[in-house]
Amino acid sequence: MAGTHTEHEDHEWTIAIPDHPRRTDSPEYVKSRALMNRLAREVDDFYYGPPKWQDHHGGGLWLKDAGGWFLVRNLAGMEWSSQFAAEPRKVDLLRRNAQRLYAAFPGVAEELGITELLETPITDAEGVARWTDSICNASVPLPASLHTGVVPHGGGIHHYPQPIVEIQTFKRDDFRLWVTDHEGHPVAVAPVAPRGSGDGRLHVLYAHPSSRLHKEHQAAVMSGIPHILEADHPLAQQAFAGQA
Repeated sequence: MAGTHTEHEDHEWTIAIPDHPRRTDSPEYVKSRALMNRLAREVDDFYYGPPKWQDHHGGGLWLKDAGGWFLVRNLAGMEWSSQFAAEPRKVDLLRRNAQRLYAAFPGVAEELGITELLETPITDAEGVARWTDSICNASVPLPASLHTGVVPHGGGIHHYPQPIVEIQTFKRDDFRLWVTDHEGHPVAVAPVAPRGSGDGRLHVLYAHPSSRLHKEHQAAVMSGIPHILEADHPLAQQAFAGQA
């Protein structure tokens, strides 16, 4: 199509996208999202927190044993837009992996209504699309802050590296994963030693691409060494400020 539209956010990027038909939720996705919310509500002390959730295409696989429903993750999750780059044979490996897992939990696939999905080889774009919006992929309930949030209000996996974002789900409450540098940019940090060690240094995990700290971070990465800040650095003071 001849026209274009733009997308942008506060992270200083803008891209031109050829106009395309407006995306609509597939019937499979509507069904999966409703099922995901129902299952998550049945889990006591759900790891990602209470509702309201957004549906992340993260490759979650819902299982059930004597203790009730629980969620595990497949080898990879497929975002909706990623399906157009997908090789059906490789997506079929995800299906086969899920099929083997569900075989160990008799009756669960039937209860979820995915028996035929698991038994059907993925050989074309239609099969990829079906898998992408199914409860075997569009299935991970995340709060908005963890899914699409932007620091300082949240650090979502659509804006920051997922290995860093997921620290937020298990870190100590009195440690600040996200701090702010002197230019006002977000920085993700982690301690270099266990609590009580007396070592207050920090390991820089992420620095905003527009920041001076990012240049230092990249230099350290290119040299193959950790980017470490001393205990008296202002960012260390921020990160540990909540600890007694």
